Amino acid sequence: MRSRPQYAPFKLDPSGRAHLVVTSLDTPPEGIDNSLANIETWVVKHLGAGVPAPATPCARPFRSSTELLTQLSHRLQRETAGLRLYAIGSEAFVWDVHNAATALGMHPSEIFLHRAGALHRRVYCTHCRTIIEDVPVNIVTCPCCEANLFVRDHFSKRLAAFMGIKVDAEVPGEVPQAEVFMS
Repeated sequence: MRSRPQYAPFKLDPSGRAHLVVTSLDTPPEGIDNSLANIETWVVKHLGAGVPAPATPCARPFRSSTELLTQLSHRLQRETAGLRLYAIGSEAFVWDVHNAATALGMHPSEIFLHRAGALHRRVYCTHCRTIIEDVPVNIVTCPCCEANLFVRDHFSKRLAAFMGIKVDAEVPGEVPQAEVFMS
């Protein structure tokens, strides 16, 4: 599928003056030497209510992806040339980071995306424009318009979502068995 993004293995770009790694995974990615002064890591810590964030000396924790993206916007507004941004996590997360960074003037060649973690998808209902998060299967019911959606392999970088189209448009009520995403 031509719209499906391809991801290179994680590697720091040696041409960068500074490196900012942001991840939606619970732990910082392997292979990062945080002892270097020019590498900073931001991590979304998925914690339950009332559970304190664990002390991680080499990573700045955030309570949610939304909080991380808000702080990233503030940081990028003050940043100068030479920063390399690395986003690691779900497809939706890495493209949210990409879209926020490019909207603030970063060139796509300064942004490196790496999909990791569960194969859940963000789905855009093409019928009512609802976004459905963390869908693990290829057929899902839209919570807004209640359409049974087939999750296509077509990915929108702008929406950071896969397209969901009505699976039973020809024969209402005829919905095939859902399958878990394997890749």
